[in-house]
Amino acid sequence: MRVLMIAAAVMTAAPVAFAQHGAQPQGAQQQGETLNLQGDQSAWINNPHMRAYFDLTKAKLGGGVALDFEAYRDASYAIFRAFGTSMGMSPEGMVDHLKDIPRQMVGIVKDDPKVLGSYDAFVVALMGPQ
Repeated sequence: MRVLMIAAAVMTAAPVAFAQHGAQPQGAQQQGETLNLQGDQSAWINNPHMRAYFDLTKAKLGGGVALDFEAYRDASYAIFRAFGTSMGMSPEGMVDHLKDIPRQMVGIVKDDPKVLGSYDAFVVALMGPQ
């Protein structure tokens, strides 16, 4: 459930998601089939700020070190501000949009530490299957 909430929160800010809101996927949907209604997410996935967020998350949550959540959150917000600017959005607007992600990521990593095993696994945890 958290993955879906994160995926929804992250992707609703993407211009592609706004453009495709309400669009029906091409082809018939099979029962139980996973569909991506967000469009092309590569601009987000390949953005160096998202990779920096992975590196930060891995460093702060992946080593069995006691977590200083406020420091992790503040460092996350700094990355989100730079990410917002790089995507042509308001830095503070991006922080406001992604503000719950650090706390949710703590829970996700606690439940499944393997999400920090690779950037691809992290992206799935953050945005859902691609």
